[in-house]
Amino acid sequence: MQIEIDGIVYDVIVEKKHIKNTYLRVKEDLNIYVTTSYLTPNYLIKKFVNENVSFIRKQVNKMEKRLEKKLDYYYLGEIINVVIIDTMKRSTFENNTLYVAHKSDIEKWYKKQMKEVFKEHLDTIYDRFTEDVPYPSLTIRKMSTRWGVCNKKLKKVTLNSELIYKKPEYLDYVIVHELSHFIHFDHGKGFWQLVSENDPEYKRHRKELQE
Repeated sequence: MQIEIDGIVYDVIVEKKHIKNTYLRVKEDLNIYVTTSYLTPNYLIKKFVNENVSFIRKQVNKMEKRLEKKLDYYYLGEIINVVIIDTMKRSTFENNTLYVAHKSDIEKWYKKQMKEVFKEHLDTIYDRFTEDVPYPSLTIRKMSTRWGVCNKKLKKVTLNSELIYKKPEYLDYVIVHELSHFIHFDHGKGFWQLVSENDPEYKRHRKELQE
């Protein structure tokens, strides 16, 4: 059973027990749970749900606010606090706390940090790289199966945006990995030797990123 409220479809989960009354609640999965008697027919359950749309809407909003407070935000491997103050003129990060005016500003702040932090780490790794490789252009995007991609022909390195949530050492490993592909395009012995020269702990970093 489902119900549409304000353009959003919610699943209605019916639990029948040895009780006389019918109860309704919204859980953290944002599904609507109806507990009722074994004798209650489905059309009465549907009628009961439709008559309580206003209550359901309030409970959904209340649960969404609870879930928002429980949500953990990570930045470079650390949990950070996020405080929303509608009078803020610009996003500020200090003392491990991000202050924003609106929830939508959180993602904007992360994107800004990705550009700055990824570029800074790319420059640092590139300057100390043990082989002479072309300085690549940098692209950042969310990827589901890779942490990084090297395009040797276009002299471009693409980094997974999810790395902004990880410890900096993992970001550095991925950069080393992709820069090494400018010398060795496969994953042969020479490739891993070059990675090891620039990241002695690459085996640990690689293993932990795969977990």
